[in-house]
Amino acid sequence: MRTLDFWSGLKNDDRGASVAIGNFDGIHLGHQAVIDVARQGAVARQAPLGIVTFEPHPREYFAPDAPPFRLMNAEAKANRLEKLGIERLYQLRFDAVLATLSPGAFAKDVLADGLGLTHVVIGEDFQFGKDRRGSATDLVEFGKALGFDVTIAPLVSNTQGQFSSTNIRNALSEGRPRDAAEMLGHWHRIDGEVFGGDQRGRELGYPTANMSIDGLHPPKFGIYAVKVDVLTGPHIGTYDGAASVGVRPMFGENKAKLETYLFDFAGDLYGEHLSIAFVSYLRPEAKFEGLDALVKQMDQDCLDARAILADV
Repeated sequence: MRTLDFWSGLKNDDRGASVAIGNFDGIHLGHQAVIDVARQGAVARQAPLGIVTFEPHPREYFAPDAPPFRLMNAEAKANRLEKLGIERLYQLRFDAVLATLSPGAFAKDVLADGLGLTHVVIGEDFQFGKDRRGSATDLVEFGKALGFDVTIAPLVSNTQGQFSSTNIRNALSEGRPRDAAEMLGHWHRIDGEVFGGDQRGRELGYPTANMSIDGLHPPKFGIYAVKVDVLTGPHIGTYDGAASVGVRPMFGENKAKLETYLFDFAGDLYGEHLSIAFVSYLRPEAKFEGLDALVKQMDQDCLDARAILADV
């Protein structure tokens, strides 16, 4: 998959794609249904399969001080899209220029002239252009005039209702990663680079890989059974593990982060990129009377996580 910046110019073989357009936060089953329609269009037109998305998320641009809401950072989104067979990822830099384009200008300057798209797939609720004035049906008419096909994909739902990023956030906030996974069609993941910590875990016999959750909607604080994909470096592979998300009340910290202990692993992961899949919520964060009590609980957490992951 090639990740492309529209503003820096495109090669000829990056144009002419069949794409799905949207923010695709979480890439849930509803998003995947839209992508599948674009995939069918790509096959029919013998064109590359692409995604047009926005970085930063428009909501971050218009409300930079709002609480973190994203289910995925850009890295996690790109990793997931590549697994879905996307060949071209067009990341439109959402800035003052893009925010002020009229619906017509967005369709002409970006989709037609800029990207040279042949086929565009959108959801029924798609809105675009300044003040979100353009609708899905508007884009159909623009496409007819500008030479690209537009397909409106119906919204997808299950017995619980429509798949939505909001419902997935709610499930994660309540410590229900399996319910989130049913809507996502995959485990919820946090991807990122491992940074150096204070090595308290190592001193306790549980060295952890520390990762930031800045800018992301945090899952319920606590301990999880997780699957870990090491994406870079000499230890590439998939491992079982236990992870802590939160502020470490035992040590008086207050900046939330993700710490993951990989089972049966020995090696240095500093600077490497990991993808942490949340499988099951084990317990909330707690402050223990001493380190012995903490280590005893960590021993139990790992036993519980191993038992759960043995069936995953």
